[in-house]
Amino acid sequence: MKRFILFIILAIITAGTALQAQVSFTVKPPTRVYEGQRFPVTFRLTNADGSDLKVSQINGCTLLYGPSVSQSQSYQVVNGKATSTSAIEYTYYYKADKAGSFTIPAASVVANGKHLTTKAVSFTIHSSADRDTPASQRPVDVDDVDTQEAGRRVNSDDVFVRIILSKSSAYEQEAIACTIKLYTKYSISSFMPTKQPAFDGFLIQEVDLQPSLNQVETYNGQNYMTAILKKCIIFPQKSGKLNINSGNYDISVVQYENVNMGMFQVRQPKEAKIKVNSNSASIDIKPLPQPQPEGFTGAVGKFNIDSRLVGNSFRTNDPATLIYTITGTGNIKYVKEPIIDFPTEFEQYTPKSDIEASVQGNDVTGNMTVEYTFVPQSVGDFKIGSDKFVYFDPQTRQYVTLTTPSYNVKVAKGVSTPVTTDQKEVENKNSDIRHIYLGNKNPMKEHKLVVLESWYWILYILLLAGTIALVAINRRNIRRNADVTGRRTAKASKVARKRLKAAETFMKSGDSEKFYEEMLRALWGYLSDKLSMPVSQLSRDNISMTLASKGYSEDSAEELVSVLDDCEMARYTPDSSSRMDSVYERGVNVINKLESNKK
Repeated sequence: MKRFILFIILAIITAGTALQAQVSFTVKPPTRVYEGQRFPVTFRLTNADGSDLKVSQINGCTLLYGPSVSQSQSYQVVNGKATSTSAIEYTYYYKADKAGSFTIPAASVVANGKHLTTKAVSFTIHSSADRDTPASQRPVDVDDVDTQEAGRRVNSDDVFVRIILSKSSAYEQEAIACTIKLYTKYSISSFMPTKQPAFDGFLIQEVDLQPSLNQVETYNGQNYMTAILKKCIIFPQKSGKLNINSGNYDISVVQYENVNMGMFQVRQPKEAKIKVNSNSASIDIKPLPQPQPEGFTGAVGKFNIDSRLVGNSFRTNDPATLIYTITGTGNIKYVKEPIIDFPTEFEQYTPKSDIEASVQGNDVTGNMTVEYTFVPQSVGDFKIGSDKFVYFDPQTRQYVTLTTPSYNVKVAKGVSTPVTTDQKEVENKNSDIRHIYLGNKNPMKEHKLVVLESWYWILYILLLAGTIALVAINRRNIRRNADVTGRRTAKASKVARKRLKAAETFMKSGDSEKFYEEMLRALWGYLSDKLSMPVSQLSRDNISMTLASKGYSEDSAEELVSVLDDCEMARYTPDSSSRMDSVYERGVNVINKLESNKK
């Protein structure tokens, strides 16, 4: 019975995740085809049931039979989140009538009430005479192990990493989907990133995924096995031409050598180690239109707002709450809290905000809830003013202003703050007529001047010293407040240590993902404050140069960059929780070293 209930719960969970999975319809072209050869073309429908499939004839080929239909289901758990993927494959078999370049026309299918179509894909039918060409002289082919012989040089078009951007240009703060994908004609036996991708000038929202070589894709007329290494939504923080770096990787590919066994030969796999160096992609970022309207704080996307006042009756000294909700798609995680116009008679507390956001397609969707707690201090009729929320819509290229309603609040007298016994006594005495004080009935005839008393001069010296100290402290504070950069630099270490405490908490609880995220936030924030530069302008290349110009040692700068690289790499490396103690200790030590050691 317990097993049956557990099975039902698992089925509901997997069904829910399947509904949320992305639906797609793709075509898998043939690999190397020779004239007169039979070959398959497979259309794959993912996470949906299809109907009304329409497939066009391929010119230069004869349809033998099809479709042959097969179904598959897979489950995986990534970071505690279960996902389910289903697929239906429709396979058609053709005969290659003649050599040349041909195109598989777009096919269509109806899935979940929508028409989905594939892209037209080109492929090449080689002449039958090419079969006699030695394998070493033929291009490397995914499904032809004869072309993957050991000792053959792996060219840059055989294995490479490609950056794919959803847009070629965008506005500041506009969401851009960035996919870093591996393309290879060889099987991969080991894969190690040596330098993480760089997104200088961007804030990023990463997408959880598990890389796997399970898709065949045609690129520049050649077939490759592909794996998505990293996918994220990036938000540009400045205008101009910004570059994205794919990172460096050490890869071991599998080649084959023929081993003579006497009566026969066998192919034996052999690893070849290669380095895939960084390549970059650039994107033009346009500045937001000027002039910017009053109330605009950097929100870019498409949003809605709502506010509600909790409760109908209000009394003095009783707390009340105004809830402000922003929902939409865009840079929701970086939207600033609105400033509400409360009456001066209301005591206000620090707003409490909560953001829930997730990646949906090529954008980030979510909501931001802000709770404003206030306490009326006076009886009467008051008005909480309306608020304007301004955002920029990249699609319409216009600023949009949304307004929340104002609220009329009637405050009645509430329970007063309890008055102590001492306060009551003072109030009673002050309300009565005081009696005449007669003083001492036996006054002294001899009096001594106060200035002749030793305690008078001691008190005078202490007051004078205190006054001088207060003047000196005040002047020092005035100089510090005038020096904004210096004040920010002086507080850099203190702010960093607060953030490191949060990282220590995640380390003790064993949450490696949040630990490394908090370590990166602490180190980048420390550098931003220490060097008086925004985070968007910091990069690994200019950290060492800037620290050296400010008098810090090269060893400290190199150690800091090393800790940053370790944190970045650990976020995408399995079993990184065992290194949290070491990374944390190195991060604390390098901040202490920068605070104490200079050239």
